[in-house]
Amino acid sequence: MMRSLIGAAAALAFALPVAAEVPPYPANFRTQEVQTDGATLHVRIGGQGPAVLMIHGYGETGDMWAPLAAALAADHTVIAPDLRGMGLSSKPEGGYDKRTQGVDMARVLDALGVQRVDLVTHDIGNMVGYAFAAQFPERVTRFVLMDAPIPGVGPWEEILKSPLLWHFRFGGPDMERLVAGRERIYLDRFWNDFSADPARFDEASREHYARLYALPGAMRAGFAQFLAFDQDAIDNRALRARGPLTMPVLAIGGAASLGPVMEAVARGAATNVEAVIIPASGHWLMEEQPEPTVAAIRAFLGRN
Repeated sequence: MMRSLIGAAAALAFALPVAAEVPPYPANFRTQEVQTDGATLHVRIGGQGPAVLMIHGYGETGDMWAPLAAALAADHTVIAPDLRGMGLSSKPEGGYDKRTQGVDMARVLDALGVQRVDLVTHDIGNMVGYAFAAQFPERVTRFVLMDAPIPGVGPWEEILKSPLLWHFRFGGPDMERLVAGRERIYLDRFWNDFSADPARFDEASREHYARLYALPGAMRAGFAQFLAFDQDAIDNRALRARGPLTMPVLAIGGAASLGPVMEAVARGAATNVEAVIIPASGHWLMEEQPEPTVAAIRAFLGRN
């Protein structure tokens, strides 16, 4: 009897799906929950040396940076938060304008005792990164912007005309009901339509992020990130009126996504700009072409 129960349990264990995993951070990294103004951010920290703050975008979390963190940790202190409302951070009702989230980034650095950082950002992370750098320029040494526009800056109005960007206006209680229990379907559209080759955004990553975006309040918070863009554009025009960013900026675009437009985005925000286009990549640079993307970032951050 006992043998048959053990056998049945073993069979059940093998039948259960194994949780898919994204590439892990180095084992010596730690996590910390940091209280900001109205939110608690989940932050990954590790490595040694000058600090690098990495800010993710929509459809992912700070987990996306694991390959870059591993490449930089030997000579950089890596800080990778989940934005408010995303991943394992809290999901408050408000505060999704990027100016507020730029202050979130400052509060994270304050809590860690870090004064200055190199800044590496992607997607909505670009928008939060710009708001942080424009409010606290003395805290940013270099800035890497990856494949996304910035509201109110550079060619923003032209980019808005793309029919692919209908999701910028998608949100609210009815939309939340539409996607409830269908988070993976909704997110697959982003991972497929914005990739050069959708297979490069692998199944393990899709399952991992779909689980995180199915957490209570996560889709509402994600929609709020986009619905704040009008206010972000107003705020950014006011920040830009103070003057452009003057730290070195690297604009990275996927050849099958924004490509050369990323340089125009960066030049709308900053004066000291260079650009790199990653071949055979769409929007999801860290998933589609991690090796050349990491190499470009390492080379830029490694300059004296």
